[in-house]
Amino acid sequence: MSDKQNDLIYEDTLPGGTHWSMLVRKGTTLRLIDNEGGANVGMLFYNPMNKLERYNAPDTLKCQHTFKLTKGHCLYSDMGHVFCSIIDDTVGWHDTVGGNLTTDNMKKRWGDRSYQEAGNDWTLSGEHAFLVELAKYGLNRRDMAANLNLFSQVKTDAEGNMQFVENNSKAGDFIDLRFEMDTLVLFHTCPHPMNTADAYPKHAVTYQLRKSAPVTEDDECLNHCAENQRGFENNRLYHQCGHHH
Repeated sequence: MSDKQNDLIYEDTLPGGTHWSMLVRKGTTLRLIDNEGGANVGMLFYNPMNKLERYNAPDTLKCQHTFKLTKGHCLYSDMGHVFCSIIDDTVGWHDTVGGNLTTDNMKKRWGDRSYQEAGNDWTLSGEHAFLVELAKYGLNRRDMAANLNLFSQVKTDAEGNMQFVENNSKAGDFIDLRFEMDTLVLFHTCPHPMNTADAYPKHAVTYQLRKSAPVTEDDECLNHCAENQRGFENNRLYHQCGHHH
């Protein structure tokens, strides 16, 4: 993908501790950039035509035999479709097991301060952020699946305990998600639930939309494993047979 600015469709910056959602069309690449380092982007995907179809973390990891996500990996729905492919990534590790910051845990760790009372010192949980965005599409808590945490790393020690890795992502790091089907994307910049920072971490993230280059036969994501070839074939049939189930 070229870095020329003229192929940019849209760009905006999401401050830390905020949320957004949008419909990303097939053939569009979403780039997320960690502006100052240490960012976390909680993310969920839904099929806009059938919102019961959503991101499936276990299937995504299992079928690609991985614990982390990086370049070459695809992100799967619970119906075997590929929502998007990671076609570029300067971070090398994105967490998909750490979960989402609940309002209760946020209160315990950082307190509950509204923008009205605390100004720029406000705190917001990933749970609250997703619920606000889900409501825009007639969805609720029941529809909240296990989410991605882009830019964050959680590793396990010898005993199998999960540990949050500080400063996994540096200023200017980015990830490119090439969308293989129309996808409803929900995302927030609230802290990772395992972040141990003393103060509520607020890290801005810039997002950019560009037109994707066509998927070629030697595509890294397509050829990463046999499962991914099946996933792309599932998408081809889905688009050929019409969207309605």
